[in-house]
Amino acid sequence: MKMIRAIPALPVSDVARAVEYYTGRFGFESRYADDDYGIVGKDEVEIHLWPANKPNTPGAEPHLAGSASCRIQVSDVEALYGELDRAGIVHPNGALDDHPWGREFTTLDADRNAITFFQP
Repeated sequence: MKMIRAIPALPVSDVARAVEYYTGRFGFESRYADDDYGIVGKDEVEIHLWPANKPNTPGAEPHLAGSASCRIQVSDVEALYGELDRAGIVHPNGALDDHPWGREFTTLDADRNAITFFQP
């Protein structure tokens, strides 16, 4: 058995607004959207969006919008940093930086969920 990929599911205050933000600011495409669920993606990456304070599956705990984070590996972190910095969505403390595991920077979505982009 081989695990293929992980898909983050982030709590948002308004699915339609979040889909619009991800497509307009991050350059993702909308792959699915209704009032209760959204899927945005770019290349092989997908992010699922679900209404905060509402369980995403029966028995799940509700979450607050802006309480989640995820990490996305990219092939050219510098180019993406420049693009998203110009869009004004880089986290105030998330500038492009070098670490032992690679280069990374952090952005915020409309609900303040943190999305870190990195390159090993």
